Parts: sequence; structure tokens; C-alpha cells
Amino acid sequence: MDDPFVYLNGTMTPLSEAKVPVLDRGFIFGDGIYEVIPVYRRRLFRPQQHLGRLFRGLAAVSIVNPHTEQQWLDLIDEVVRLQPATDQLVYIQVTRGVAQRVHAFPRSEPTPTVFIMSNPLMPIPAASREHGVACVTMEDKRWLRCEIKSISLLGNVLAAQNAAANDANETIQFRDSFLTEGSASNVWIVKDGSLIGPPTDNLILEGIRYGLMEELCAADHIPFKTQRIAREEVFAADEVLLSSASKEVLPVVSIDGQAIGNGRPGPICKKLYTAYQAVKIA
Repeated sequence: MDDPFVYLNGTMTPLSEAKVPVLDRGFIFGDGIYEVIPVYRRRLFRPQQHLGRLFRGLAAVSIVNPHTEQQWLDLIDEVVRLQPATDQLVYIQVTRGVAQRVHAFPRSEPTPTVFIMSNPLMPIPAASREHGVACVTMEDKRWLRCEIKSISLLGNVLAAQNAAANDANETIQFRDSFLTEGSASNVWIVKDGSLIGPPTDNLILEGIRYGLMEELCAADHIPFKTQRIAREEVFAADEVLLSSASKEVLPVVSIDGQAIGNGRPGPICKKLYTAYQAVKIA
């Protein structure tokens, strides 16, 4: 569909006709929160977890949540129903709303701007899953509240462009020589059969797949832990994986031109990807 229907402030409208005022604080300041929910066979995947993260983000920046959980689910379901694709990626954005351009919050609380759209969920190419992907690295220079899923994404944009400019799938970021995350994914290492991720603190956005990966590991008796991971540990890992709503579980076989492990997708990644496929269609 070239002009899909989207939801904007109480109205379903073609995307080409969806407009917001230029004084919307999302446009002026990036003052807003977003969420992305995968849809498989027209069913939302882990919607309570995704909405929970949206609600936590709104609370963290003091934007009033305009809907109950059920109201959100009803709105999202309506947008999903109007799209032709059965597998989709729903994008939700809530900004503080329209107000005069002053940095501090408006004294009179504006009505939040709510936008929901959904696009076809494009599968990762089979060759990338079979052979793995290449990544590059850069210093993580973003702000220190990365746990908030803010629409202010310039740092992530620059990291993604770094990957694109180097013909890589993703940029893996390090802060003070410790692993944080990718431009739009969480990063994991495998060492001696254990799956290890960075701590879920303010330096990363805790992906919904964080909890899911722990569940999959428990079901398959794979040791799981989170800890600070030094740069040299990433390059010395047996496997490196990416996880996100669109990537699901994706093997990394080289970083900055250096092979990871034996340079091929490893057994832990294969197990977790297979388990993920079973869970998403259950």
C-alpha cells in the first residue's frame, strides 16, 4: 500500500495527509517517546512488555500517558487491521504536544501528540542469517539516559550511518572501552557456552528481547548473565549476536574486519534463533 492509513490524534488518515504543527515539541526539541512492536500473523508480539516500556518512558520524561493499556491495544489493532501485510512493525510516537518554543515544560500542560503507523516487517535476508553479518565499532558519545526510548535519536542515526558508510550491518558502540549497544540493537557475546550481555543500566536501552533472551536461555539450559564487557572480550568471544525487533537474533561473524570465533555463526545463536521462531508463532 503506497499510502497506508495511520492514527494521529484521534483520527485514522492516509499517511500523506497526516500533519503536525511546527511548534509540536517533538519537532522542535525531540521531546517525546517512541515504541516499536513487531506483529506476526497480525498478532502483536509481547505487547504488554512493549507498552510497559512506553509507559515507563513517558513517566521518565513527565509526559502524561493519554490512554489506558486497553485503549492503546485497541488503537494499535485498528492500525494493524488496515494494513495488507500480515507481518508488520508498528511504530508509536508520543510527544509532549504543541506549545510556544521554550525549553522548560509549558506551565499549561499541552495535549500530547499521538501517532501510530505500521509498515511491513521486512525479513532479514536468508544469506545474512546463514553466513552472519559484519559490524564496525565506534565510541559511544550519546547522552547518559539511554534507557529512555527518546525520539531524540541523532546519536543513533550517526552510528547507523557509520555502519552504512562501511558496508556493515550495525555499529557496535563502546563507552570507556566497555560494550554498550548497537545503533538499533542490543549486543551479546557468547563465551564458553554462556550468553552474556551488558548490564541493564542507563547506558543502554533494555530491548524487549533482553527478557526474552533470558527466557530462551533458561528453556534451553544455556547459562545467562549480564556484566560489564570489555572491548577485548568482545573480540575474543566465541560468538557475538545482535537482537532487536527487526533483527530478532542475528549472528555477527566479523567486527572491524576481524573474525569472531571461527568466522561462522555459532551453535548458541542457532539455538536461540530457532527458539525465537517457535515463541513468536506460539
